[in-house]
Amino acid sequence: MKKQPSLAFMVRHPAHWLALGFGSGLSWRAPGTVGSLLGFPLFFLLRPLAFPWGWVMVSLLFVIGIWACGVTAAALEDDDPKSVVWDEIVATAAVLMMAPPGWLGWWTGWALFRLLDIWKPFPIGWVDRRVHGGLGIMLDDGLAALGAMWVLWHLRGFLSVGP
Repeated sequence: MKKQPSLAFMVRHPAHWLALGFGSGLSWRAPGTVGSLLGFPLFFLLRPLAFPWGWVMVSLLFVIGIWACGVTAAALEDDDPKSVVWDEIVATAAVLMMAPPGWLGWWTGWALFRLLDIWKPFPIGWVDRRVHGGLGIMLDDGLAALGAMWVLWHLRGFLSVGP
C-alpha cells in the first residue's frame, strides 16, 4: 500500500524536503500545479545568471531531482507520487528561461507546460509508463518542458511585446 506524505515525513530527510517542493506537494488539491508555481521564484533566481550558467544550474537541479525524487518515491512506495513536485518546479523554471520575456510569455509557457504534463502526448506518456524511479519522474516533465519550449519558439512573434 502506498504511503501518504506528511509534514513529519517531509522533514525526515533532505530529499523529501526537496522532492515535495518545500511542502507545496502536500497540497490537498492539484499538487503538481501548486508545485509548478514555485518554478517562477526559481526562474527569477536564475534569470540574472549569464546565459550558460542558468542552464548549468537547471541541469544540476535536474540531476539532483533524479536522486531526491527517487529517494522520496521509494520511501512512499510509489513509482510517481503526486506529492513529488520537484520535477514540475525545475521544468517550469526551464520553460520560463526560454519563454519570451514578460508576463504574457511566462504565463503562456507555464500553461503550455502544465497542459503537456497533464495530457502526456507521445513521447511523454510513453516515458511516463516505462521509465521508473527518479529518472522517470524527472524525465517525463523534462520532455513536457521541451515540448512547451518548442511551441513557445513558434509562438514567439505573437507573444513578444514592444517594437
